[in-house]
Amino acid sequence: MRKSACLPMALLALLFSGAAFAQSTAPSRISDFGKREFETNCASCHGVSGKGNGPLLEFLRRSPPDLTLLTKKNQGVFPMNRLYEVIEGGNLPAHGASDMPVWGREYRIKDAEYYMDTPYPVSPEAMVRTRLLALLEYINRLQER
Repeated sequence: MRKSACLPMALLALLFSGAAFAQSTAPSRISDFGKREFETNCASCHGVSGKGNGPLLEFLRRSPPDLTLLTKKNQGVFPMNRLYEVIEGGNLPAHGASDMPVWGREYRIKDAEYYMDTPYPVSPEAMVRTRLLALLEYINRLQER
């Protein structure tokens, strides 16, 4: 093989190996997205294990709940709808108080900033719902059975 033909082949190999590496480091399953959401947004208060022992615990007015006991406290059924409402935060009264951030609003703001110069690929509500459901799937996997 001529030397001039080796360079393009080497560049192609490098390009494809970089693409494979990038794909292997990105979340590939819904549970990976949920875990990332939890670690990014919830673990600081609830702890990495979900037990309510996060590093910000001493700065909170009330201790966050142990998320690993939600199913046990609900007669063995994971309270999906209730958690969705609490995390999304849309049903709070206009001047209501919540110790937890309203993640639905936060997600909408972050998504709007990210897609500021381009049209949303899907509706903003669908993006928020997807992120919340991935998070809930991960919290469900944290349950003590």
